[in-house]
Amino acid sequence: MNRMNPKVDFYFNKAKKWQEEFEKLRMIILDCGLTEELKWGVPCYTFEKRNIVLIHGFKEYCALLFVKGALLSDAKGILITQTKNTQAARQIRFTNVREIVKMNPILKAYIYEAIDVEKAGLKVNFKRTAEFIIPEEFQNKLDEIPALKTAFDALTPGRQRAYVLYFSAPKQSKTRESRVEKCMQQILSGKGLNDE
Repeated sequence: MNRMNPKVDFYFNKAKKWQEEFEKLRMIILDCGLTEELKWGVPCYTFEKRNIVLIHGFKEYCALLFVKGALLSDAKGILITQTKNTQAARQIRFTNVREIVKMNPILKAYIYEAIDVEKAGLKVNFKRTAEFIIPEEFQNKLDEIPALKTAFDALTPGRQRAYVLYFSAPKQSKTRESRVEKCMQQILSGKGLNDE
């Protein structure tokens, strides 16, 4: 029961790289009975309208991205966390079509498990912002300016997280400091990082 979605065809057709790999991954996923959609500009496969797995192409590899990969048992130890701040999603990466062909039964097992996770209604427990490390450049400002701390505490957890991740990203303290400086007014106004 292969339900290819013509809307998604163009993604596969325009791919300069990984064309064969994408085609193979697409077949494997559709064999598992998922619905093919285009979301965020990439092929996304859903079960009862819930996102299960995405196909991604990067420069060095292409990947299956399991939206709730953190909940899979990962019997083969092949799931990769993209960045240390990624909480739910996990990738399986490929560099050639032979790997995909060889892993066909394993990939299907992972996809079926991901569908079961969804059927069971399991949810990833996201860390609360309190569990994220606040960079000291920001912590100093929070200690210095009580109004800033009050405004930051009043933001939604998602907004707090976005700021903390944004402030933590640069390697150099100076850059972290300037990011904090730039955003202080926005925090004091009760706005999130990307709010206009």
